[in-house]
Amino acid sequence: MYKQNKIKSAFFAAFPNTIPILAGFLFLGMAYGIYMNRSGFNFLYPMFMSAVIFAGSVEFATVSWLLGSFDPINIFFLTLMINARHLFYGLSMLEKYNIPGIKKYYLIYGMCDESFSINATADIHKDIDRGWFMFFVTLLNQFYWVAGATLGGIFGSFIPFDTKGIDFVMTALFVVIFLENWPKEKNHIASIVGLTVSFICLIIFKGTNFIIPSMSVILATLTLIRERLKNLCVQYNI
Repeated sequence: MYKQNKIKSAFFAAFPNTIPILAGFLFLGMAYGIYMNRSGFNFLYPMFMSAVIFAGSVEFATVSWLLGSFDPINIFFLTLMINARHLFYGLSMLEKYNIPGIKKYYLIYGMCDESFSINATADIHKDIDRGWFMFFVTLLNQFYWVAGATLGGIFGSFIPFDTKGIDFVMTALFVVIFLENWPKEKNHIASIVGLTVSFICLIIFKGTNFIIPSMSVILATLTLIRERLKNLCVQYNI
């Protein structure tokens, strides 16, 4: 009974944090399902691909791969490059995901940008089980994406839908998450480093090519100043 209450409490604590993701994922998932439908695929394709692959950019790219010639080696390296940012996410979540049981394996598998943002920044009440909280955040986000992709695949041929510009929903979502997290931070050094490095890399590398270099520099910078940040926090009690 205690375990059931603990799981239930974690679910109801996690759900409100995922509501913004629900709105974004339903729209984007439906856009993906419609895209698959218009490309000639049955709704089962977006349903299973969204559940198994669970990587939006790769899933969109997979449509052209399925329609093109068989080239597994090239696809492997393209997939690795598209999702290379998750290497940095994983490193930063090593401590948080170090929980007992098999939940951590699903957390590793199901980690996406949005789940990472919530689990990394959420202020979890001390009475809520952290492992179950992160599990439900990840599970709910994946459910939203799979549901959206499935609905898009089913109704895609009946709904006139222009997907141009809809991907900005996720960009706006990350801006909101960043702004909400800013007042909660004890100091803003890490955020300032992230913003500064990303801006410089954007100028140097342009377009989407700046993501991997900026993450590499941010990781290296924060690793180098980690001890100084700890000492600063202790010295000024922040």
